[in-house]
Amino acid sequence: MPSFVTSDGLNLYYEESGEGLPLLCLAGLTRTTRDFDYVAPYLDGVRLIRMDYRGRGQSDWDPDWINYNLPVECRDVLELLAHLGLTQVAILGTSRGGLNAMGLASVAPDALLGVALNDIGPVIETEGIDFIMGYLGRNPSATSYEDIARATAKTMRGFDGVSHERWLEEAHKHYTATPDGMHITYDPKLRDAVQAAGHQVTPDLWPYFDAVPDCPIALIWGENSDLLKETTVREMQKRRPELILAKVPNRGHIPFLDEPESRVALNTWLDALR
Repeated sequence: MPSFVTSDGLNLYYEESGEGLPLLCLAGLTRTTRDFDYVAPYLDGVRLIRMDYRGRGQSDWDPDWINYNLPVECRDVLELLAHLGLTQVAILGTSRGGLNAMGLASVAPDALLGVALNDIGPVIETEGIDFIMGYLGRNPSATSYEDIARATAKTMRGFDGVSHERWLEEAHKHYTATPDGMHITYDPKLRDAVQAAGHQVTPDLWPYFDAVPDCPIALIWGENSDLLKETTVREMQKRRPELILAKVPNRGHIPFLDEPESRVALNTWLDALR
């Protein structure tokens, strides 16, 4: 299993495939490398690199949950790049991954060849955070993958026309069957870290977006997203007129990235990087 050891001694899992432009995929808050399985077949000519953050997937859990924060995760990313001998990468960041991409822009802009954000921007809507907190860090009451798939189809807001098979795939990606029931694939203490961050003064994230260097930038936006609203998208376009934008119909937070609109935007973005 490919992994590297962080400066504070954790083993973090990563995987890579293909050759070409180095593209680092950073997953959402509770998610893993599997977040990008749907889009991977459509990303041609790239060296696709994915990682599990500390406390998620196949990476070590941190004995101190306070380290589940963006600055530490950005440091982990830079240490992964050093491990791989890379000085520059393009980043495709889903939700939390997009926040990490903007964080990296503020501390290591020269490392970024380009940034693609999946349904995330400098303004994070309270409505979306409240929905996430409703399930964060808790094992589901459902007792099977089938039950989770059916429950997800009912609870995921803003998603229309998604097949049961897709929700079943999601269940297998993000939950593990154990003798004690279905379990989440991350450290439950992640909830404590997010709650602790919520008690702090929310920083202005626009300077982090503005720190993204003069490089190709794209935004995938689920038109029904409860985390990213149109007013934020329009301001992002105003600040970066060259922004490659995909408005994905029938999707909330977050698009799967294999939608036609997502694929067109990502390939336009990748073409601009080459």
